[in-house]
Amino acid sequence: MPEVTTAPVFKLVRRTREPVAAQTLRSTVAAVISYVVALMVLPPQPAPLTAPLTALLVVQVTLYATLTTGIRRVNSVIAGVVVAIVFSSLVGLTWWSLGLTIFAALIVGHLVRVSEFVPEVAISAMLVLGVTQVGSAAWHRILETLIGAGVGMLFNLLLAPPVWVQPAGASIDGMASDMGRILRAMGDDVAGLGHVPVAHAAARLHEARRLDHAIVEVDASLRQAEESLRFNPRVRDGLLARIVLRTGLDTLEICAVVLRVLSRTMTDLAKHRTDENLFPADVAGELRELFGHMARAVESFAALITTQVAASAEEAEERLTEALADGRAARDRVADMLLEDVQEHPRQWQLHGALLAEVDRILDELDVDKRTERLTQELDRRAAELNERYPRLAALAARLRGTGNAPTRPSVET
Repeated sequence: MPEVTTAPVFKLVRRTREPVAAQTLRSTVAAVISYVVALMVLPPQPAPLTAPLTALLVVQVTLYATLTTGIRRVNSVIAGVVVAIVFSSLVGLTWWSLGLTIFAALIVGHLVRVSEFVPEVAISAMLVLGVTQVGSAAWHRILETLIGAGVGMLFNLLLAPPVWVQPAGASIDGMASDMGRILRAMGDDVAGLGHVPVAHAAARLHEARRLDHAIVEVDASLRQAEESLRFNPRVRDGLLARIVLRTGLDTLEICAVVLRVLSRTMTDLAKHRTDENLFPADVAGELRELFGHMARAVESFAALITTQVAASAEEAEERLTEALADGRAARDRVADMLLEDVQEHPRQWQLHGALLAEVDRILDELDVDKRTERLTQELDRRAAELNERYPRLAALAARLRGTGNAPTRPSVET
């Protein structure tokens, strides 16, 4: 009975960690606070609704997005107010002056690079131009915007948004699980069915192609996670975490492409062998083991790049190393068997070679040493970019460490 009553509570707690739920709660609270502050600072008439509106637009699910959005929002309002003041001092409000004001405001919005807030420049200009006392209205709108933006940014500075690494990791794990499921299913088809119909092999190919959609979704989730790590006081090694996830997803994306090509090769073999088994029984059994080891390697690799605990990462690396070793051993056995089979039945030998090449590519991409090399190269590249963009900051960091030279690895969050 207690488990039944507490289940909805646990479900609610889990949902509050989702980006949509967190954004809803944080935006609501920030908007209310900004409205109260505006009432205390500004006259109650007219109601200072621009302040909560600005807070709603400024407060984002990540601290980095909040800061950048707040700056762009304030710039857009100030630019619109300046345009309105200029036109109000020259002409009154007519249909043609309104058109000129909107046209000029949109151009100014692009010039000041306020991104998605370009229409806000024109909106601010129209609202200020439409009142009789332009000076007071302009100052009132600027103050409301500053209050809303200030409350929104201060809200996220004092109560830093969650780090969305866990949802991104879950997305990566989900994609790796789908890849592992396809690999195991291909092995079961070869060993269990023997004769694989073309339609059945083509269905596996369509499953592999659908991984492209999963990659797009995972990439969006990872971009949010990377953004949540920037400037976040909860995170110490944010840059390293971002690089680990990004390079890991790049590897899985390459493996997904190769898996699609591998599925295409299996489909082509099925087209050529419509009246016989796809492979001899002994080769089919070894292929099932090979695909199983590859599936385990993909899943272990995803666990390795998404784990946050050192002990768990070490365990995942051991599983990955073991799976890769077993996969390479099974690959060699399959290669020897296929060589004997080709000598007896030389048909479609090029497809056998393509299959082995695609297996080699996946195993090579998942290699632990190659992953370490990619991480090192990416860290060096980020360090070089940091030195080029902020040479004084890099020199200061080097002096603080007592090296006297520019750092070879990034030491600050970028």
